[in-house]
Amino acid sequence: MANLLYVEFMRSVNIGELKNQLSAYLQYVRNGEEVVVRDRKKAIARILPIDHDTIADDDAELVASGAMTLPQEQIDWDAFFSIPTETVPGDAAVQALIEGRGDR
Repeated sequence: MANLLYVEFMRSVNIGELKNQLSAYLQYVRNGEEVVVRDRKKAIARILPIDHDTIADDDAELVASGAMTLPQEQIDWDAFFSIPTETVPGDAAVQALIEGRGDR
């Protein structure tokens, strides 16, 4: 079997050109490409396509409004829900609870 080399093409654009050609660069993103935004040849941001197959419509609206960002990686649910093996001394737990409540 032949070894296949996979090269991901990433577009790169300076801010001024992006401002002048925004629609064209957004079309690249719609087509699934990533666009790296540069300021004086230094990369400062990435514009990534949203995978609509893995995001609910409500979530897409929140992302579009800026109220939510998508996660960068999948969460390890087993680790998230695992029970800690260490125990906290009772007096430390009570003290943390008191401090957390503040001046109520």
